[in-house]
Amino acid sequence: PVSSVTVRIPEEKRDALKVIASVERRAIQDILCDLIDDYLERQKETLELLSNPEWAALIAAGKTEVESKVPGVSLDVLED
Repeated sequence: PVSSVTVRIPEEKRDALKVIASVERRAIQDILCDLIDDYLERQKETLELLSNPEWAALIAAGKTEVESKVPGVSLDVLED
């Protein structure tokens, strides 16, 4: 099923997209769907990590640690 969504983009990007769609003889909808698929694929690992409660907690703890300026560990100290 396909639903309708309004997306506000700058006029110059919209115009460039129209030109590309015309040259490629493709519907703008198809181009946007391809772009969204590519974006989701690039974000897949991040989404998987964030959907794991243990990883999400570790990430949150690490972020808190960085924000509180806790000194880090030298790479020389880390195991291979």
